Amino acid sequence: MSDLLERVAGAPITWGVDESPGWGYLMGRDRVLTEMADAGLTATELGPDGFLPTDPGELREYVAGYDMSVIGGFVPALLYRPGEIESELEYVRRASRQLAATGSKVLVLGPSSHNPGYDTRFDMSEDEWPIFLANLQRLERIAGEAGLQTALHPHWSMAIEDGQDVERLLEASDVGLCLDTGHLFVAGTDPVSIARLAPERVLHVHLKDADAALAEQVRTGEVPFRQAVIDGLFSPLGAGAVDIEGVIRTLERGGFRGWYVLEQDVSLSAEPAPGSGPMADAIESVAYLRRLAATL
Repeated sequence: MSDLLERVAGAPITWGVDESPGWGYLMGRDRVLTEMADAGLTATELGPDGFLPTDPGELREYVAGYDMSVIGGFVPALLYRPGEIESELEYVRRASRQLAATGSKVLVLGPSSHNPGYDTRFDMSEDEWPIFLANLQRLERIAGEAGLQTALHPHWSMAIEDGQDVERLLEASDVGLCLDTGHLFVAGTDPVSIARLAPERVLHVHLKDADAALAEQVRTGEVPFRQAVIDGLFSPLGAGAVDIEGVIRTLERGGFRGWYVLEQDVSLSAEPAPGSGPMADAIESVAYLRRLAATL
């Protein structure tokens, strides 16, 4: 059997924990880590800045209390606006030190746009692209000095969003990728095509399944992204329209041995009843991966 399940981690956003203003009800970290462990996960990403302890020693001790480790973190950075770049890179420097101190090997870069939240699509101009790429190089050096690889995360409404953006990025830089199956799908890109395009550039994977009808409504602007998340845009693995199996088979055949992270965006209105809500979905996703691992 494949060692796939030994490389499956969780992310706090799967439990509704997001730093966006007004995103939704935020569950406490004790319950989130308990439910991750109960779902069979042995590692987590950091989540929003400050959700888990920021002191490296305290952080290691805290996650070890749940028999877990930290394997990365989503670090947003606005790279195409010169006036803001120094403060953005200082945050990246601090996050890199924190991640490296936990034993993480990857910094997951969120290529922010200047728009708040995730509801407004954005395309960089021809003047903004070279600024972005130059500052991306600076960011990679900062992460590299901390012993980390940078995995840029194409993300709905961010500066790098769809397959066209990814292709241009791969041609113009040597940055690695965090392949997020759901965000690529919502943006109209088959994530399997990205896995085939540059398997050697994929350093980290976020696994999301998605409802095809809701994804189309987000894509056309009929429904804002956050509202679609509330309506159930992202589903347990195997329950939606994304070819999760195709992505994993393609990457595994190409030699990928990094982490697959259950990262299914959720927005909660209240504390879920014990055993329900995000935990139930995570257990269903792990069961899907267990069945798939048996065939690899």
